[in-house]
Amino acid sequence: MLSVPEFLRPVIGQNTPVAVLGAGVSGRALAALLGKLGAASVLYDEQNAPGAPGASAGFAPERHALVLFSPGFRPDHPWLAAARAAGALTLGELDFASLFWRGSIIAVTGTNGKTTLASFLAHALRSLKKDAAAAGNIGVPLAALAAARSGAAPESVAVCEVSSFQAETLRHFRADASLWTNFAEDHLERHRSLENYFNAKWRLFERTAGGPLFAGSGVRAAAALFGQSLPDDACVPTENQPGDLLLKDTPFEQYPQRENFLLAAAWWRRAGLPEMALYAAARSFRLPPHRLARVAVVNGTAFWNDSKATNFHAAEAALRSFPAPVHLILGGLSKGGDLPAFVRRAAPRVRHAWLIGATAPALADACRAAAVPHTVAGTLDVAVRFSAAAAGKGGTVLLAPAFASFDQFKGCEERGERFIALVKSLENPIVPPKINPSNTHPLHHETS
Repeated sequence: MLSVPEFLRPVIGQNTPVAVLGAGVSGRALAALLGKLGAASVLYDEQNAPGAPGASAGFAPERHALVLFSPGFRPDHPWLAAARAAGALTLGELDFASLFWRGSIIAVTGTNGKTTLASFLAHALRSLKKDAAAAGNIGVPLAALAAARSGAAPESVAVCEVSSFQAETLRHFRADASLWTNFAEDHLERHRSLENYFNAKWRLFERTAGGPLFAGSGVRAAAALFGQSLPDDACVPTENQPGDLLLKDTPFEQYPQRENFLLAAAWWRRAGLPEMALYAAARSFRLPPHRLARVAVVNGTAFWNDSKATNFHAAEAALRSFPAPVHLILGGLSKGGDLPAFVRRAAPRVRHAWLIGATAPALADACRAAAVPHTVAGTLDVAVRFSAAAAGKGGTVLLAPAFASFDQFKGCEERGERFIALVKSLENPIVPPKINPSNTHPLHHETS
């Protein structure tokens, strides 16, 4: 049975329902958890929550003593400001849900790799017959896990992926251990600066209650840059490490996944678990969808899907996986960051860039400045068909967009599924126009 902490009792189960802001996966999980607690709730959604019956777009803060919110709500969102002004207690989904999870929590964050690392640790623990589940930003909110596993024993483990959006407002969440894979620019459209983004993630380390911390090489460098100190035993060398024969033919044989294994191994050893069991788990582990994986070879052209590469760091890691320059499908919704610098770094590994989505015009300017051959394709459908013909036999087409997907898709998963479907439907690719001397050829509009 779930018990309500003393400080929440005045605002749960009283005469006023609990407000839940956001009617997506997190919001619905919160409503289900509140139902388990016997508390009434009201869902509010700015877009009237299509697919979320009963959700309202008109938030009424005066009706609620407790307001819970999904990660998509910025801390300074007008609804949250209104709730605080009305005297309501406001808590994020992860913060609230953690109060009702009886087992331990291993928290995982990072600019990239956190989903894979959280999935792998849960998989490895289950291979030892331990009661472990991945939750959090991975797609299964901790609120859903707490509601579904209300009878979970203290030995149960939630391996919780924590995004910067979730970490920045943590007040009650406690992790028994935290792992931070890497750090690079991302989500600057929300955090406004690299330092703010770092501090949002650093909040997770502050909420690790006396447990061990594990930080990759890039995190250590960022901590020094922003004036934070890490314990010596928290620093795990993860960059430019030698190969490991025991990882041959596993997803962790090469970078960028090698970094995830090194973090997992550091925690595994500290927990006193058998080392060879982790290697055995690596051999049976399969990467979550839409991480760098070959889709098919069509007419001699290899197509690779890394739709989950939603920032510069991830796209550059994908490019480094190939020995020769590739045809890169690039673009989407901007998340901030130095776009021209990213294109300059990527340039030596790109044979031709096929630009899609909202950032295509800005990318075209950056490609022109960096002398990167490019085409403004506009849509993924056009990019796949034209790149297939241009790459030819022995060529490689890589979808590593480096941007969010929400300009044209519901998420990176839908973008990846569309890419897979397009590749598998290729039979007679269109022959693109001849590339002109300015390194650009127009499809929908002139870019030179």
